[in-house]
Amino acid sequence: MDEDEVVLLGFWTSPYVMRVKIALAEKGVHYYYLEEGNLFKNKSTLLLKLNPVFKKVPVLIHNDKSICESLIILQYIDDVWSDRAPILAEDPYQRAQARFWVDFFDKKIADCGRRMWASKGADQEAAKKEFIESLKLLEGELGEKPYFGGDRFGLLDIALVPFSCRFYTYETLCNFSVEKECPKLIEWVKRCSLRESVSKSLPDQYIKSMMICVGIQENAWN
Repeated sequence: MDEDEVVLLGFWTSPYVMRVKIALAEKGVHYYYLEEGNLFKNKSTLLLKLNPVFKKVPVLIHNDKSICESLIILQYIDDVWSDRAPILAEDPYQRAQARFWVDFFDKKIADCGRRMWASKGADQEAAKKEFIESLKLLEGELGEKPYFGGDRFGLLDIALVPFSCRFYTYETLCNFSVEKECPKLIEWVKRCSLRESVSKSLPDQYIKSMMICVGIQENAWN
């Protein structure tokens, strides 16, 4: 690869890949995108070579060096292209808080989402209740701010907004409204969607939702 060539290996339905797309767009970094053709049945030789440990997307390739795991990739992007559109706050406490809430989302809310569409009956209702309660905690963290980092669109916004594509699925499967439960969070989603980096990185939520409904698994991305 030529010097400073950037390649992103991904899969179109992965919100974790969308995170990286948004970050690169915010930074104005030109990159080549390689789509995994059959991520669930026949992973490419390239993916297995670049991420032999987890065998998941996204993988960022920068100057022939591969970086895996979406949150690590976001921090790498911010470090390498530090002269523009900072993703992480300068204040160490604010940086730590953003990482905490991303971790909370990845471990708690994303898991609730998986349980909602993979279960039925009482188990599904329990997952829905936990999902809504967790979203309300996030909404409380957002407060009256335009973005989670205040006036600055940053790490937590980039990490969370791709998952809004799945709200329609959860609402349809579990008969509830995210907007009714967390109106300020939906206002934040709409605000983020006005950014070109977001609007061009997220697929149509209804198409994506249908893909999840028919049983696409989530064990191939991170």
